[in-house]
Amino acid sequence: MIDVRAATPGDAAALAALRWEFRAGREAPAETEDAFIARCAAWMARELGAAKPWRAWIAERDALAVGQVWLNIMDKVPNPVGERFRHAYLSNLYVKPTVRGGLGTRLLETALEWAASQGVDRVVLWPSARSVTLYERHGFTRAGDVMELTCAKT
Repeated sequence: MIDVRAATPGDAAALAALRWEFRAGREAPAETEDAFIARCAAWMARELGAAKPWRAWIAERDALAVGQVWLNIMDKVPNPVGERFRHAYLSNLYVKPTVRGGLGTRLLETALEWAASQGVDRVVLWPSARSVTLYERHGFTRAGDVMELTCAKT
């Protein structure tokens, strides 16, 4: 059985290891695995602390981390009209290949249900080519009024 629960700062090392697995396989890493996990775990532990805009959920099988999803809440400037005042950025939805087959959907639905309970107006994300159909099945669209600017690297 696989459990999905809200992540805590104590989960940071396991979440960072999943992040390494997720991203290091896509292109050559710029740092060693140990250095990345230490740096990422410190960031994750801090961001999962109280009063931070990031939330994460972890999937575990036999007390081992097998999946995760992250959500960042962004408050909008107050508006006098009747629209919701929050957006969310969904990131880092990853499930180990050995346990795929619905767990990504569970993680995504958990994050989206939480976002709805927090009055989120819109959830944005940057999908991988492989994940587009998952997001489309949950109502995400690729064409809309969201625009993006990639800033020049210095």
